[in-house]
Amino acid sequence: INMVELKHEIDAIRKRDKELGFRSQKTEEYLSQFVKLSMKEAEEFKKKLEGLKITRLKEEYTVKIIDTMPLTVDELKTLLQGYVVTINQEDMKKIVEVVKGFAS
Repeated sequence: INMVELKHEIDAIRKRDKELGFRSQKTEEYLSQFVKLSMKEAEEFKKKLEGLKITRLKEEYTVKIIDTMPLTVDELKTLLQGYVVTINQEDMKKIVEVVKGFAS
C-alpha cells in the first residue's frame, strides 16, 4: 500500500470513528506533510508505471516510486539500491519521465 492509499484509509477511519488514536494521528500528520497526490492521481500514476511494461518493476518498487517520486535517474538508482533488482538506464529514464509528469 502506498502512502496515498494509507492517507485515504486513515481519512475513512476518521469519518467512521470521529476520532483517531495516538499512532493514527501521528501517521496522519506525517502523511499530510509528504503526500501531495490525490487518490485518483496515484492510481493513474501507478497505471502509467505499469504501462511501461518493465518486466523487473514489481509492485513493491512501484509503491516506493510513488511514495518518493524520484526526479532524476540518480535518485531512482538510490531508491532501488535497497532491492535486488537491475533496471537498465533506458527504462530508468522512462520511469523518471513518468514521475516528472506527476511531480508538478
